[in-house]
Amino acid sequence: MPAKLTPADPAAVAEALSRTDRSRDDERLLTKHFLALLVRRAPGRSVEVRVPPYAAAQAVEGVRHTRGTPPAVVELDADTWVALATGVTSWREAEAEGRVRASGERADLSAYLPLV
Repeated sequence: MPAKLTPADPAAVAEALSRTDRSRDDERLLTKHFLALLVRRAPGRSVEVRVPPYAAAQAVEGVRHTRGTPPAVVELDADTWVALATGVTSWREAEAEGRVRASGERADLSAYLPLV
């Protein structure tokens, strides 16, 4: 069973966000932190949000995913995920630039972003 995502310590998040050149540890911390906030804001299992290689989470109410390919998948890199979560980039901008790959019903996460 995968580990449950939990929000990180606010001081650690602020410190990681303040760095202009983030380490892999910073990216991992921020990715998991903001995925945990998304799961709290939009609980459910109809959309799988993948931020390789750091984490994935299921969120958004709807058809419950239990096996195989989920009904909706969002995949993006850590920099894009953090930019969306903090409001630096909008969902539309990220999609138009090809930085988000989203498919399936409910895959548009713009209603839940930014998370801060």
